[in-house]
Amino acid sequence: MIYASDFRKGITFEINGEPHVVLDFQHVKPGKGAAFVRTKYRNILSGATREEAFNPNDKFPKAHIETKTMQYLYNDGELYYFMDQETYEQVPLMEEQVEEAIKYLRENDEATIKFYKGQAFLVEAPNFVNLKVVETEPGVKGDTATNVTKAATVETGAVIQVPIFIEEGELIQIDTRTGEYLGRAK
Repeated sequence: MIYASDFRKGITFEINGEPHVVLDFQHVKPGKGAAFVRTKYRNILSGATREEAFNPNDKFPKAHIETKTMQYLYNDGELYYFMDQETYEQVPLMEEQVEEAIKYLRENDEATIKFYKGQAFLVEAPNFVNLKVVETEPGVKGDTATNVTKAATVETGAVIQVPIFIEEGELIQIDTRTGEYLGRAK
């Protein structure tokens, strides 16, 4: 059990049997009346965000989130298959569960998968990936204006904004949290 007074960013707890994560919190002690904890939290399964005030003595069950590094194997058209590298167990996931991360994952790449009560609910790509540019328009010689970008499609199908000097076949580094180009891969 966890008390509302112990809330910190990233703490997971359960309300009505569903897991939530604390996004923001504030301990408030008004001049009159009892203290309370103003909390902004997100439902881990549905993604719904909510703000609520709790009594510091309110108790909640702790939500245990298991995190595993798994290898992305393949997509059969409907499901995306990931393998636990210790047990070799394969986990099939729906497109809704992988849609953000899959843009940056190639077959055999590793991803972090989060589980709640044995059910996978979130797939995260590594924070930084190196991917090859497979399609982009050629840069115009002499166009040297600063911060000019163009769209480039990488080998996973994701479209990234890159500087005009990037050409097809180059390996670029991408921040998967923001989808931004970071530079040429070393």
